[in-house]
Amino acid sequence: QVAAAAGLTNAARQVGYALHALPTGSTVPWHRVLNAQGAISLRDHHALTQRMLLTQEGIRFDERGRVDLARFGWTPRRRRR
Repeated sequence: QVAAAAGLTNAARQVGYALHALPTGSTVPWHRVLNAQGAISLRDHHALTQRMLLTQEGIRFDERGRVDLARFGWTPRRRRR
């Protein structure tokens, strides 16, 4: 969704690379980015941090560790022309 909103269809990996390159202490809400299945793609302690931050925002995970994107997903607004 982020890539598509930026006009970059099929560029999810580039979004991931950009998020990975964020400096420590960045205010970009990186933790809100999940994969297409509604799961956390990160590993190790970063995944735990992401889940903790999302849970603190009221996001719920199912038994498989996935988020219901229909309920909690982001829907970008259409631009007015």
